[in-house]
This record gives sequence, structure tokens and C-alpha cells, in this order.
Amino acid sequence: MTPDDITTALQTRFGQDVAQRVSDDAWQVETDDVRLLAIRPGAWLKLMIPLMQVAEAQPFITQMMAANFDETQEARYAFHQGVVWVVFQYDMAALELPQFESAVDCLLALKTDGVDIFFNRMVEAQLTQIILASKQQGQTLESTMKTLDRFYAEGMMGDMGSAANSNYQQQALGAWRRQLERLWPTIQVDEHE
Repeated sequence: MTPDDITTALQTRFGQDVAQRVSDDAWQVETDDVRLLAIRPGAWLKLMIPLMQVAEAQPFITQMMAANFDETQEARYAFHQGVVWVVFQYDMAALELPQFESAVDCLLALKTDGVDIFFNRMVEAQLTQIILASKQQGQTLESTMKTLDRFYAEGMMGDMGSAANSNYQQQALGAWRRQLERLWPTIQVDEHE
């Protein structure tokens, strides 16, 4: 791709008013939802979207690095100046429009997903531990739910004792139940433990 090809591709996709060539080797797309930067350091083109502050991403950094190997295709999570970025980097001479468009799609999808996928995996891992402990103690799904209900009632899972919080408590317990019902049959306990 040439620099003019990049300008055209970005302006076609995002519009001329938000996709600007800011210098000979840099482009910027600025919308309400996303900020995409493209720079050309030498023979390479780098597309980047800021995701969040590194401090906010701290609990998920290990998962992000694992995703770089297994899930992000040609995009990568990267860290620079205290910010987590999603980045695509490619030899500009070898880059063709379909691959460029695919890279933009991938970066936008990673931006949209944010850390939700990592948060959900972390929650699922914690739920798995709860189920494993419950099953090792011989508890049923119902007795585990009663224990969680008691924890909420006693304030161990947050203070939801007031009438105003009772709806939230019921929603939280409903969410716990749905997830526990989904995962309960998938967790097996080794009888020899």
C-alpha cells in the first residue's frame, strides 16, 4: 500500500471529516467511540488504538499476553507510556487493501471487547473454584445457592440488607444461579482428593 492508499482507505471507511493525514507518515481517525492512529516508521505501517490505562488492565495483563499467542491474529496487545494499545504492524510494501481492512476490523473488535472477555474468564475461574470446593464438601447446587444467599443476607457479599437493595440482591443471586447452573455439570471432582 502507498500512503495515498492508506488515506483513501481510512477516509472511505470513516469519512473525510474524521480520518485525516496529519503528516507524511501519520494518520489519525477520531470518532466518539474510537481513536485510531496509523504511523509509518520506515518500511512498516503500524495501526494502533488505545484501549485503557495499564493500571486499570493490571488484573488482566497475563491473559492479554496469552491472547497475543492464541487469539488476536495479527493484532497484539502492547504497552506504551502507561497505556494498553491494540496494535497491528506490517511491512507496508507487502500490505494489500483486504489485509489492511481486516486489520482495522480486528483492532476495532478488540477495542469493543475491551477487557470484558478477560473479566468473564476470571469470574468463570472463580466460579469454578466455588463449585469445586462445594462438590468436594458434598454440597449440591441448591445448598451452594443457599450458602451464597446467606452470605448476601449477612452482608459478606456486600451490604444489600435494605429494601432498596433487595431487588439488586435478587438480580445478583439470579446471575449467580445462572452461572452456577451452567458450570455445575462441567466440573468433576476426583474422588481420591
